[in-house]
Amino acid sequence: MPRLCVLLAWAFLAHPGLAAAQEDQACCGPIVPRREWKAVASECDQKLNLPVDFVVVSHTAGSSCNTPALCQQQAHNVQHYQARTLGYCDVAYNFLIGEDGLVYEGRGWNIKGDHTGHFLNPRSIGITFMGNYMERSPPPRALRAAKNLLACGVARGALRPDYQVKGHRDVQKTLSPGDQLYEIIQTWPQYHK
Repeated sequence: MPRLCVLLAWAFLAHPGLAAAQEDQACCGPIVPRREWKAVASECDQKLNLPVDFVVVSHTAGSSCNTPALCQQQAHNVQHYQARTLGYCDVAYNFLIGEDGLVYEGRGWNIKGDHTGHFLNPRSIGITFMGNYMERSPPPRALRAAKNLLACGVARGALRPDYQVKGHRDVQKTLSPGDQLYEIIQTWPQYHK
């Protein structure tokens, strides 16, 4: 078993909030599946043509969460707002990142998101950090979860090896992903404005 898988397995057992998470099939670490955060069934059916070229990073600009229970509730709240109030077919994002250091499955790797508009949605994976990052940064464990997710996307063939990271504000008129998070992602090697 590769060393990374051993470390992930150890973290999976040692972290009390990971009981609900499942290791991704490509040894990409724990991703909390939709059923565990009690997602309403998706009505989305438009598949992504993988691998995609872009990752768009946003923030929800709402409440943050730092425990699995709070993050599961927050993921559910985001889905409820986007599906019921905005009329989307599901939560808009492919994945949501909690301050608990876990990744929450949104639409997943295969379904087109509704996070950035008609041009980039079919060509990107949308990840959002749950919280408002205008004045503060996400904790290191949340940033690690996001970076591990992106490495997972490459390993699974969902992201091109030369994919580009963009901030939500790079592609739409918005303050997302917040000033502090935007400053951080600009230091990532895959970032391109």
